[in-house]
Amino acid sequence: MKRKTLLALGLFSLTAWGEFVHWRASRALAHQHLPARTEAVVVLGYRNTRGDRANALNRWRVRAALRSIDPAMDGSTLVCSGGSGAASASEAALLADYAVAECGFTGRVRLEDRSRSTWQNVENVIPLLEHVDRIKIVSNPLHGQKARLYLRQLRPDLAERLVRAADYRLGEAWPLKPLFALYGLRDLARSKRSMSGTGSVQVVVSGDSG
Repeated sequence: MKRKTLLALGLFSLTAWGEFVHWRASRALAHQHLPARTEAVVVLGYRNTRGDRANALNRWRVRAALRSIDPAMDGSTLVCSGGSGAASASEAALLADYAVAECGFTGRVRLEDRSRSTWQNVENVIPLLEHVDRIKIVSNPLHGQKARLYLRQLRPDLAERLVRAADYRLGEAWPLKPLFALYGLRDLARSKRSMSGTGSVQVVVSGDSG
């Protein structure tokens, strides 16, 4: 009985830790709200290696992006970012197709289909963000924090327009959050070390833009 109790407490603690890490990351480097007439909701693609449909993680990211759009605002644009991997189309195109064809999105969509790393995602969407009042970056929360960190490095003026997205929900995909937290914290720490050591980020080009 004691062993089962300890196991249950350990599982609860691990789950709570994963939730907290994701909750905190979703709020990092972003305003809670900014008054605006226009916004861009940027969704970052992740490693679509085969097929002509967005993979499960990319489909989740699109749904999180769509729920991040302010329904009271006419000037919202969905920006899909991600280059071509082994799939027949770019990640950006697959994200957009899922949003429109399967989720019924009827708003404005822009594609950035050349990126093959998170740094390139951020760098290449900058021209699409210049004239909007606020920016939301959507991914799993720790990856979104990394992208916001990169935007702060590349364009501090645009980073001031960052607003929290709706990419965190309590209990959503909870079994995976501890694993994502471990990977994400390690990746974020590596990015921060690279930036502090060189003043910029060394871009590693790979098939993973997530």
